[in-house]
Order: sequence, then structure tokens, then C-alpha cells
Amino acid sequence: MLSPWKRFRYCLEEWVCRALKWFIPRLSRAACVRLGTTLGALAFRFDRRGRAVAAENLACVFGDPVPGRDHPRLAQLSYENFARTMLDLFWAKRLTRENFHDWMKCEGFEPLRERLAREKRGVVLMCVHQGNWEWASLAFGFLDLPTTIVAENFKNARLTAVFKELREHSGHTIIPQESSLLRLMRTAKRGGRTGLLIDLSLRPTQAATIVDAFRGLHMCVPLLHAAIAQRTDALLVPVESRPAPDGTCRIIAHPPIESPAGASVREIAQRCWDAFEPLILAHPEQWLWPYKHFRFRPRDAARAYPAYANESGSFEKLRKATTST
Repeated sequence: MLSPWKRFRYCLEEWVCRALKWFIPRLSRAACVRLGTTLGALAFRFDRRGRAVAAENLACVFGDPVPGRDHPRLAQLSYENFARTMLDLFWAKRLTRENFHDWMKCEGFEPLRERLAREKRGVVLMCVHQGNWEWASLAFGFLDLPTTIVAENFKNARLTAVFKELREHSGHTIIPQESSLLRLMRTAKRGGRTGLLIDLSLRPTQAATIVDAFRGLHMCVPLLHAAIAQRTDALLVPVESRPAPDGTCRIIAHPPIESPAGASVREIAQRCWDAFEPLILAHPEQWLWPYKHFRFRPRDAARAYPAYANESGSFEKLRKATTST
């Protein structure tokens, strides 16, 4: 039962989002980009908690700042990238199959399309919270590759409905994480397309596995993509997005990730992460540093973890189980 304050807050949040849905597409592309940069800079300034998370993540990954990687500047640019990504999702209502090429510069999709036509296999299109992941997702639909995509529900169900509509604009089907594995498995077995973000931070009791990131930091991440590939022989395709100051965005479908026969879910998930980590390190300002990527700290950790990381019996059990498979 929601309290009166929470009911009011949820209604207000929905009203704000619906106002953005009406207002943002009426902006010019340049104005939308400028507004995203401004809002991101303001969020960085006033979001003390998120700023602390970003600082801890950056310190653990990079250690002491090095030339060209000033931690506060990287954190601010990450905020600005996130704000632009969210505004771009609203602005994308202006995109159609006739004009999306003006703003989305898509690369690597034709070889993928040809391989799928030749091999009749399912495919898992993977992104991380880097660049403009919302536009990377929309691009699949505009390229006539409509996809069943897993997205986290908001605590406010009213917002879930708004964002579901925005994310389905190019022809996708958005489904929640709950009970998503069976549905995605069926889609892949039929030769269909599935998609998800593979750097979400999950609880060990969820459909999760563990990957080793940034030379020794453990992340508890989804296993869906790896399980689908293992059981259906679906292609695992990393998709990168690189937003540019002029409002365009390069969206790159990289070659599928190959795994040896008999590879475990954890081994497949590790190969997928290893494909994205160099992309993150090459453009660190575009990854979502204010997000708690490292929620769980191994009891025998050899490296420092962020202060928000906790030890967990469930995490240790998952480590033991996935290491032994």
C-alpha cells in the first residue's frame, strides 16, 4: 500500500515524464544536446551521493589520476552523457525509417544481416551503459531488426509504461527481467533477436554470474545472454555507440563473440565482458560511473573495492558454484 506522499510523488514523476515526452521532440537537435549537457552538469554538481559513487568507482578502476584522466572531469562527463542519453530517448520520437540515418551512423550491420540470413541462427544484441545505449537499441528496429529486449522495471509503474512506449518506438518488444529467460530462449530458438544490457548489477540470488573486470574487480552481472548462447547457439553481438557533439551517434555492430564448445555460462559471460572493457577504457567518459557496478566484495579480495561494496554469503556461494563449472 503506497503512502499518500508516494502516490503524489509517483503521479508527479509521470507528469514530468509526459511533459518531457511532449516538449523534447519539439527542440532542435542542437538544443537537445545542449540541454542534456547542461542538465548533466547540474546533476553532477548537486547529486552528492552519485558523485561519491562515481569517485569511488574511478579510483578503484584507475587508481591515482593520470594525465588526461582527471577523475572529477570524467565523472562530470559521465553525468552529461547519461543526461543526453535520456533526453535523446525522448527526442527519438522524431526519428523515422526515412530520416534516422541523418543522426544514426550505423556500421557493421550488413555483415551481421548476411550471416543471419545464411545461418538461420538467433542473435543476442548486447550493450553496456556506455555512449547512447538507448539509441543503439532503437537502431536495431529502424534497421528492420526488431528485437525482444529486456529492461528493468521502475519502482514507479507509471514510468515503466512511459519508457516502454519510448523504447518500442522503432518496433521492439520490451519485456521485464522477471521470467525473461524462457521467453528469450524461445525467441532465440526460432532464429529471432534478443537484446539486453550486460553490465547491470544484480543480486547473487537473481539470474546472475560473476565476471572479472578491470584486472581483478568482480561484477555480479546478468547471465541471460550467456545462457541463451550456450543453449541455442545464438550469436553474441557486441553493439557499441559513440555519441558526437554534433548530435549524431555512431552505432557499431562488432563481430560476434566466439566461445569454445562446452564453455560454461561464466566463461561465455567473461568473453562478452572482455569485448566491452577495452571500449570502456578507450572512452571512459561515456560509461555510467555513478552506478554501483561493484556491489559485492569477495572475502579474499586482493584489490580495494568501493566503500559501498559489501561481503555476501550468497555472493561467495555463487563464486564457488560458477568457478567449479
